[in-house]
This record gives sequence, C-alpha cells and structure tokens, in this order.
Amino acid sequence: MSLSRRTFIGSALAVPALGSAAPARAASPPGDVVGKITVGYQGWFAAAGDNSPLNGWWHWSDNWGQPPSPGNHALMAWPDMTDYANRYTTAFGTLGNGQPATVFSNHDFQTVDVHFGWMKQYGCDTAALQRFNPTGGEGPIRDAVTAHVRRAAEKHGVKFYIMYDVTNWANMQSEIKADWVDKMRAHTSSPMYARQNGKPVVCVWGFGFNDPGRPFTPQQCQDVVDWFKGQGVYLIGGVPTHWRREVEDSRPGFAGVYRSFHMLSPWMVGRIGNVADADHFHTNVNGPDQAECNRLGIDYQPCVLPGDLSRRHRAHGDFMWRQFYNAVRLGAQGIYISMFDEYNEANQIAKTPETQAGIPVGSGFLALDEDGTRCSSDYYLRLTGDGGLMLKGRIALTPVRPTKPMPDGNPPVERDLAAGRPTAQSSQTQHYGGHFAVDADPNTYWESANNVFPQWLQVDLGTTSALGRLVLGLPPNPAWGRRTQTVAVEASADGSAFTTLVNATGHTFDPGSGNTATIALPAGARARHVRLRFTGNTGWPAAQLARLEVYG
Repeated sequence: MSLSRRTFIGSALAVPALGSAAPARAASPPGDVVGKITVGYQGWFAAAGDNSPLNGWWHWSDNWGQPPSPGNHALMAWPDMTDYANRYTTAFGTLGNGQPATVFSNHDFQTVDVHFGWMKQYGCDTAALQRFNPTGGEGPIRDAVTAHVRRAAEKHGVKFYIMYDVTNWANMQSEIKADWVDKMRAHTSSPMYARQNGKPVVCVWGFGFNDPGRPFTPQQCQDVVDWFKGQGVYLIGGVPTHWRREVEDSRPGFAGVYRSFHMLSPWMVGRIGNVADADHFHTNVNGPDQAECNRLGIDYQPCVLPGDLSRRHRAHGDFMWRQFYNAVRLGAQGIYISMFDEYNEANQIAKTPETQAGIPVGSGFLALDEDGTRCSSDYYLRLTGDGGLMLKGRIALTPVRPTKPMPDGNPPVERDLAAGRPTAQSSQTQHYGGHFAVDADPNTYWESANNVFPQWLQVDLGTTSALGRLVLGLPPNPAWGRRTQTVAVEASADGSAFTTLVNATGHTFDPGSGNTATIALPAGARARHVRLRFTGNTGWPAAQLARLEVYG
C-alpha cells in the first residue's frame, strides 16, 4: 500500500495571529473547481473475485492476498453496504444485525456508479480521482477505475479530473508526463472532464512535503509544473499545510514552485481534530494563506474534513460545519473535501453505518452514533451538500449547522431507493436509455422503441427492500403536453421471475402539476427488482419516463 497521507505528523502552530487581511477576491470566475465542492476520490479498493488483474484485497487488507479480518485489515472505519448490488465476503464475523460482513470493489463499475450517484444526489460538484504511480503492478486496475469514473461521471452529470499523487514514485518527473500524454489526456474529451478558465484541470499532490516518500528537488518539481502548464491545463497544487512559510511539513526552497500553481490546496488531515483547532488554523494559517493567494492572483481551495471517526473527532457534524463556515467567511475560491471514500483513515463522507448493527461484531470499528447522537448513514453527504449551498450563497453564512443528524428529528431516513441504481429495459430509442430515469435529472428520459407495446423498464435496488410507493415523472417542460400512460407494477427477488403488485392502470402526467404521478403499493410489498410494464401512452406511441423513484 502506498504511504497514507496520515503519516505526516500534525504540527504544533507557533505563528503570529492574523491581522487585518485584504478583502478576499476570486482570481478566477466560477468554473468546475472555483465556486464548487470537490471531493477527493480514492477509488482504490479491490477484492478477490472481482475479475481485476490483482485478484486481491487491494487496500482492504494489509496482506492483499488474504481477505480482511480482525488481524489483517487496513481500515479505520467500515462502509455501509446497503446500496451495493455486488458485495464481497470478508473474513470478519457477521455484522451486529447478523448479516455477512461484506465490502465493495472499485474494479466493479457498479461500485463507482453508486458513488457517483451519491455525489450527484448530495451536491458534490466535482471528483478529484487520485492517481498514484501507474507504472507498477497496480497500473491496470487504476486505468480500469479511471474508465469507470468517466462512465459514471457522464451518466450522473458529475465533473471529474485527474489528481496525481507523487508518493513513492521514483521516476515521477518523466513518467507523469508520459502518463498524461499517453493515457490520461484522452479523458479530457469527456464532456464531464472538469475545466476551469476554459482549461482542463489537473492536480499534482505532494510537492515539497518534508518526508522520504517525496524526495524530489525544487528543480524537478518546477519542471513538472511548467510542463503541465505548457500543456494548457489549469494546474492545482496539493501542497503542505505550511507551504507559505516553508516550515514543519514543508521543506525549504519550494516557494517558487508553490506560487507557480493556478490553485493551491493545502493538506489538513491530521492537523486538526476539533472546533477549536479549526478556528486556530482559520486565524493563523488559512487566513494568511488566503491573503497571500489574493496578493498573487492564485485561487485558494482549503480542505474540509469530516474528522477521524476512529478518534471521535466528528462531534455529530459540528467539526465539519465549522470548517465550512470558516472557509466561506474567508472567501475561499473553492472547497476540497478530504475524502469521499477514505475508510482507511476513517475520514470518509461516503455512507457509514448508523449503529453497531452495521459493524462487524468485535471489530472495534465505530458507527456514526459513537458520541451518543444517532446520525443517518448519509449524514456527512447531506452535510457536504449544505456546505456547498453556503459556499454558493444559496443559504446564508451561518456558524450554526443547519443539517440535522436525522432528518426531522429522529425518524428513519426516507430516500429514493432507485437513485443511481442499475436499470434494464425492453428497448430504447436512440440514446434514450433507462438509466436516464434514475439519474436525478428531471430533463433526461427513457423512451422505448416506437409503435410497439408492451414495453418495460426495471431497476435493481441492490437488496430486497420493503416498498411503499413509486413516483413517476416526465420532463417538467410544458412542451411535454398532458398525457396518460397505462402502467402495471411488477416485483421480483431475482430479476427473472416477476409478480404483479399493481395491475395496469392509467396515470395522467400533466406539466401544470409537475408532470408526475404517484403509485401506492400494497402493504407488505417487498422486492429487489421493480419493473414497470407500459401498455399505452396517449401522448406518444412509446413508453416514456424521466423519473422512477422508489420509496419504502
């Protein structure tokens, strides 16, 4: 495993307090990173049996040849596996609820699809895909995950860019250039590849850190920076916390390198662990950083982290919200979330078990209720979404966290079970595939082959679930005139044998009332696969659907 970013020792600050800083100004206009929430995406997990070239437990275990177990794992937190269709059984005991202890694989597209579905649902604008040394044995799986990320980003409408991590990359200076030209640059043709100031975005993380994993000279690093800028990219530097003063986690001699990036994003994991720490850094580090970037016309993208769950940093969201508040009142040009899926460092915002019912028995991992406050599994995704709204001025700047740990106090979270899930259909017209019905975009839609009924569309919820109602929708544009579609609802546990839950019934879609229809399901209905069977449409000779939402 590559060195964890946590291996850098947190610093004791001894710097003067921030005086009167110059008013913050954006060096660049809003784009795909300026004015946006970017999430760091490791995408580095694999499992035996996932058909990857490694055929091992990549980043789940210390010994990748053996499944993760109490004595062989590389984790500090456990994932909530509810939303994954494909799961890989570990050597941990059962979960607290008696179910098998399973994990996911990023070599499996369904995993990446789930993650990017969450990003879209919860307001994560852009994903920074981490890319370590691709020339070793891990290279093929990293290439495969990059292809999955592109596909999922395009499906869900989430931007992405390549973030090179130079940790332990001996021949970095030449190989990073070859990798960009030979492989990664091709992904900039994607409509979802992030751009800023009209240029494709690239980040290089790790120049100047004071540790043996990055022994590069300032001259080597400056050469790489200049080369990438010559390639016409917008270049972000993932730099040491104390880049500006070149002390503690920064080696001396890198002042020019740091100041030649278009955007700076100093590392913060391991530096702070509570609200007081966050405020101290705001005054003594982040504030002067922002002032220096303003002076130079460099964009500033501070890190915001949920906190190390294993060390009980999170304070049911107060710690993370304070960082959002500090970054926005500072006038930061963007925010980088460290990280989306970092279960290795317990610093993930991705879904995490609410209670010990979702944790392997006796593992010692903590659930989100570790401080006595019950938090929904998606709480830190919801918190990130609200932080993004504050960054963009859509909610007022406030030090008071607006996000409840459990929506509406303490009831179970109602969520769309179909969001971002795999779909199948009897047919489609042109590119109007079934996935458009679950992509959270009301303007994209599935359309079947014309002049042939019946037609069907189905969704795989990933696990057998109790069902309460369906919400169906067409694009809200008034050009979609009023129409009635005749629809039956069918259910299946295995995706092959279906039973009818609701007989064929006409449902009216009227743009004057949102172009939606709700179908109540019978009490006790349960299914993993939900299928809609269309036998008529008064507005067009085909089945059409922009929204398929399934609620328990």
